[in-house]
Amino acid sequence: MDEIQSDIKTESHFKGTPDWGESKNWLYKELRVHFKVIGNPSDPPIVLIHGFGVSSEHWRNNAEVFANKGFRVYGIDLIGFGRSEQNLQGAINSLDNQFWANQVTSFLDEIVDIKKNGKVILIGNSLGALTAITILSQRPELIKTVIAAPLPEPVFINPIKPSFPIWLKKIKNFIIKLFFHLFPLKPLINLISRTKLITFALQSAYCRSITNDNELKRIVTVPARRTNASKALRSMCIGMSNRTYSALGPSIIAKIQNLQNRPPILLIWGKKDKLIPIFLAKKLIKLHPWLKLTVINDAGHCLHDEVPRHFNQIVLKWLENLKFSKQPI
Repeated sequence: MDEIQSDIKTESHFKGTPDWGESKNWLYKELRVHFKVIGNPSDPPIVLIHGFGVSSEHWRNNAEVFANKGFRVYGIDLIGFGRSEQNLQGAINSLDNQFWANQVTSFLDEIVDIKKNGKVILIGNSLGALTAITILSQRPELIKTVIAAPLPEPVFINPIKPSFPIWLKKIKNFIIKLFFHLFPLKPLINLISRTKLITFALQSAYCRSITNDNELKRIVTVPARRTNASKALRSMCIGMSNRTYSALGPSIIAKIQNLQNRPPILLIWGKKDKLIPIFLAKKLIKLHPWLKLTVINDAGHCLHDEVPRHFNQIVLKWLENLKFSKQPI
């Protein structure tokens, strides 16, 4: 495990712009998907997958740096987030990491075009990292490496597969659906996104103060104020709560561990992450020593945005060591 000394006072937090790259749209299951792209089309592809509540704009301090170092960089808005579709249609009534993994996999096949441009580098923050390892567990032949910064969920404890009768599972699923249909999500979203509560909510993911980071607040609040934001959130709450065992972190990690030609995985963690404390990362590494961990001091949960200079250096060095970069870092 490597620890990187990081002085956040020397970081340039606001040089990046949420408007990086070219914005495009693509259809997945007749749902509009927004994505951004920057860099030479012939360069090795990187796909950036955002975390909960944000979008491709959250990579404001990373995408252009990677493109300037010789990569074709894509940032995708997962269904329900950013500028992608929030009003689900037909049989799609829940959202979870399995759904988003299928979305991104189709994106890799159709837009990134793995057959033409080669295997992809996946970089995910939190929920995006969970989505990335879900993709890896299913389609490892598409992936060069996964960088998870950090990994959410209790993938850190030896899992005990629960065994409940089918009737009990159905009752549980029904109660969860009923709860989230009755819970007043729309007023809650409006309250948080339109008051100073948004600063309080975002601060839990950062070590530095985000009080004056108006761009960050815009990245989060604009999608939250869309007409169908509460519908999308309800679908996420139901989907993530009712997942099967195979879609949970411990099962995904176990499946990856048993892959014959397992792509390398790098975990990057903020030492001051309040949402997923560092001791959980260390426990994960102890259980799965084939994973690599780098810790950045003085960084929280959104370390790619909080300490971008250090984060970018770590990513680029990792890719250089794996011989995935076209030019020296």
